[in-house]
Amino acid sequence: MNPDPSTPVSRRCFLKTTAAAAAVAAVPTIIPASALGGPGKSPPSERINVGIIGCGGMGTSNLTTCARYPDVVVTAACDVWDARLETVTDRYRAAACKGYRDFREMLQQPSLDAVIIATPPHWHALIAIAACEAGKDLYVQKPMTLHLAESLALRNAVNKHKRICQVGTQVHATDNYRRVVEFIRSGNLGPIGVARTFNVMNQHPQGVGTSTQHQTPQSLGLDWDLWCGPAPLGRFNLLLVRDAYNHCSWMDYSGGWTPGMAPHIIDLPIWALDLGFPTNTSASGGRFFLKDDGDAYDHHEVLWQYPHLTLTWMSSLTNSYGFDFHGEPKPQRRLGLYFHGANGTLYANYDMFKLVPEGDKMKGLPEPPKSIPSSPGHEREWLDCVKSRNQPSCNPNYHVRVDVPVQLSLLSLKLGRSIRFDPATEQILGDPEAARLAVPNYRGPWKFPKQYLKA
Repeated sequence: MNPDPSTPVSRRCFLKTTAAAAAVAAVPTIIPASALGGPGKSPPSERINVGIIGCGGMGTSNLTTCARYPDVVVTAACDVWDARLETVTDRYRAAACKGYRDFREMLQQPSLDAVIIATPPHWHALIAIAACEAGKDLYVQKPMTLHLAESLALRNAVNKHKRICQVGTQVHATDNYRRVVEFIRSGNLGPIGVARTFNVMNQHPQGVGTSTQHQTPQSLGLDWDLWCGPAPLGRFNLLLVRDAYNHCSWMDYSGGWTPGMAPHIIDLPIWALDLGFPTNTSASGGRFFLKDDGDAYDHHEVLWQYPHLTLTWMSSLTNSYGFDFHGEPKPQRRLGLYFHGANGTLYANYDMFKLVPEGDKMKGLPEPPKSIPSSPGHEREWLDCVKSRNQPSCNPNYHVRVDVPVQLSLLSLKLGRSIRFDPATEQILGDPEAARLAVPNYRGPWKFPKQYLKA
């Protein structure tokens, strides 16, 4: 891992106050789970010391969910923005939560058991692999990564270091998704040749806008160099750093709206149909109409070829027509997916699904029984697995099948041609340029850990 996490860190921000120090005495002695129960074991009754890296809205929501459980103690927080960091350390002052500017220093703490990684997406892979190397279990917000090589390397690092990892696609935990999986797997729809997925909204023409703010990162208490990290050191823009929604308008830090939303939506057909990796990926689109400070595409159309099945994705930022999900005729974000089978179609979104038979071909077919247990919640499932040492449902060994198609679609869009992929060798076929671009070129001094590309 580079830079070496064992070396002294120049940026230190231990946010300690008199009140926080006094509160330590009132907190029960906490023995780290990693120190009990032998290697890789954690007694079921043991408290889990949890930290967070990236104190924005989604990360703090994950942390709040975890912190409400009595077996969780929030002991560390990390962010390059002082105001966001202080919000978390103040909230968990009673647990003596320490603040850090640099994730490497936080991960060196032996009392820390597990971390939530909710930074901008360009940081996910590097920090997640560092957490594995530090012996920490991890909850990584989606998108898991932004490059094909990152996806494979993160999976391999989790396996090598025997870490428990959940990818934050919380919609996977809903009962509605589980019921769709049961219907698809019942066979009632017959053979399914096409599954279609989409996410649309209308930002035309202004997109996320044009920044008129003139604050500097220094005046905001934000380390811009560390915020950019392995990505290019772009020009500071307050719109970009304001929230995760805006990240999707900048390619270098998010990959656009496809990594931002597709992991939630294509997850369902990949789960229900037990899809592996696509053998061919074709994408088209570009930045056609939006006039804002961002640079990401405003349209992206993708076709993934699997054996005996085609999966499609549509993303639009200039038209929000939602097909059967349209509802009130006004611009708003809409999403959904369709399974087209020989006997009928099933369409669904996060909250509902509906069957449309092909004539009477589904007549008399029994409704499939409920067979998939309800989830205790995406975060609670992760915490339970930290104790049991069993991988959660959206661990990277599963989620790599969601992440890799997304990364292949970005490569295809970038190069303007189809990408062939061999699921057996996990290699791009017949395209040296695409294979080269699949491995990120990090801004120094950060280096991509290529050693994890070998399973």
